[in-house]
Amino acid sequence: MTDNDPADTPAPLHLRPAGVSDDAVAAVGRMNEAVEMIERARGHLYTFHQLTGYADELLDDVVDGLRRTGHPELADRVTDELIGLNVVAGRWTFQVVEEYDDGYYRTFRDLDRAVRDEVVGGRRHVMEAEAKESRRTRGRPGHAARPRETDDPR
Repeated sequence: MTDNDPADTPAPLHLRPAGVSDDAVAAVGRMNEAVEMIERARGHLYTFHQLTGYADELLDDVVDGLRRTGHPELADRVTDELIGLNVVAGRWTFQVVEEYDDGYYRTFRDLDRAVRDEVVGGRRHVMEAEAKESRRTRGRPGHAARPRETDDPR
């Protein structure tokens, strides 16, 4: 890399806007960290949704097996009491997911955007970009600030 190589300077969209304090960048960074936790939680919620639905489908095999092996009363109980049972009052997992997405998750994402827009002009990962700048070795291969503009797809 040369001193004039744009890959050796951070992209403008990752630079701290003028006049923004360290505390402000840290607050936005913590909000971003909180969003990342919410994204993970949402993924686990979808996993819960899919696993619960699959378990409910498996119960059809359970009922068939119980009937084939002479346990019709147990098969009836599983059918009547468990198959299709709400996971929480009045809700299957798809309804839990929809309420989460439309309420808490949407509010969280909207406020994340509002915080970034207000404090750092909508820029994402300013704190992380500054950490990268403080830790990378300028001019060393593999330590560029950003991808090089090139025709080489590598």
